[in-house]
Parts: sequence; structure tokens; C-alpha cells
Amino acid sequence: MTDVTIVAVDGPAGSGKSSVSKHVARALGYGYLDTGAAYRALAWHVLEQGADTADAAAVQAAASDFPYSISLDPDRYWVRVGAADVTTAIREPRVSAAVSAVARIPAVREQVNDVFRALAAASNRPGVVIEGRDITTVVAPDAPVRILLTAAPEVRAARRAAELVDQDAAVVATALHRRDAADAAVVDFLTAAEGVEVVDSTELDFAQTVDAVLGVVHQKLEAPHGR
Repeated sequence: MTDVTIVAVDGPAGSGKSSVSKHVARALGYGYLDTGAAYRALAWHVLEQGADTADAAAVQAAASDFPYSISLDPDRYWVRVGAADVTTAIREPRVSAAVSAVARIPAVREQVNDVFRALAAASNRPGVVIEGRDITTVVAPDAPVRILLTAAPEVRAARRAAELVDQDAAVVATALHRRDAADAAVVDFLTAAEGVEVVDSTELDFAQTVDAVLGVVHQKLEAPHGR
């Protein structure tokens, strides 16, 4: 896809892929690209325009005029839509509730995937850790390192609830399972494609998970031809 080395990380909500990927990027001196932020930012953009996120035509219209930018620096992370800093706003419950409807539109995914590839190619770092839902199979299927980071559903729900301390744990768990079901209709992010390494963090703490992912990265990049 690019001369920049790509580490592609897929996984379901609550698997730890964002926080783990960010730490892995720091350790490697790579950039970090949170692809889920783009869909959240687009959902925010649609909502701000007063449009219905369930209306595919309205979402596609918004996507065609979507002034999106994101930092690839894992230590200075921000997300913007035009001049608006939406780094915090895209995590609001109203956006979380709308993002699946936006992300499941094939034409939107194709357009946003092109943005991801362009961002990675333009990085001034030796590599970029790209994390999301179909990174290993669609965005960067030829990446030298492709990882599926997963964990048991109840563990993922507990982790997400711990992150969102201002929200009811049962509500968070229900939302997580609902999003998994909705997104699975579009992207298979629970099954590793051929050549994708699985890291199951169910029994691992955060530091152990980071080490496990770094172990896969070093193994793949140090092997002949990255295989």
C-alpha cells in the first residue's frame, strides 16, 4: 500500500485495540491511526447537520463534504471536523448510538478507507499502526503485520464499562453487544483471515497484551519477507 510499514490491527469493541495499538505505536516509534474515529466523526458531522444517520443518502452526502483530519502522533492525539475539535465529542453516547448506522454503508466505507490509506502513506514516520474493524482484510490486506486482537465478550464489556465510568455498566454492555451484532453484518471482525495472527487478551492484563502484540510485530518484521 505504501513504503510506510503498516501494522494492521482488527478487533471488536472493548478488545483494547485502541489503547494497545497506541502503546505499540509509541514503542515502535510509529504513527497511530484510530480508524473508528473517522466513522464517529462522520456520525457527529451528520448529527450536527440535523440529518438522520439511518438515511444512507444523507450520510453519503455528508461524507462527500467531510472536512476530516486526525493526528497520527500517539502522544498528541486529536480529531477535527473542519475547525471543530471533536476529540471528546465523538465519544458522546449520542454518537456511539449512531456510528454503526454510518459505518455499515458500503459506499461510505470505501470512501473512508481511501482516506485511511492516504493518511498512512503521507505519514512522516517509518510505520503506522492502523486499528479498526476491517484493516487486515480491506484497508491493508498486504500489510507485513496483521493482527486480530480479541477477548471474551464479558471481559470486553467489563473493560468498556470501566472506561465509561459515568455510564451504567449494564447499559454499556448492552450497547457493546448491540454494536458487535450490527457491525458484524458488514465486517467479519471476530474471525481471523488467513495470515492474520490472533492475540486473545482475555487472560492478559494491559501490559501483557502490549507485549504480546509487540512480540507478533517483531516476529513478522524480522522474518524473511515479513512472513
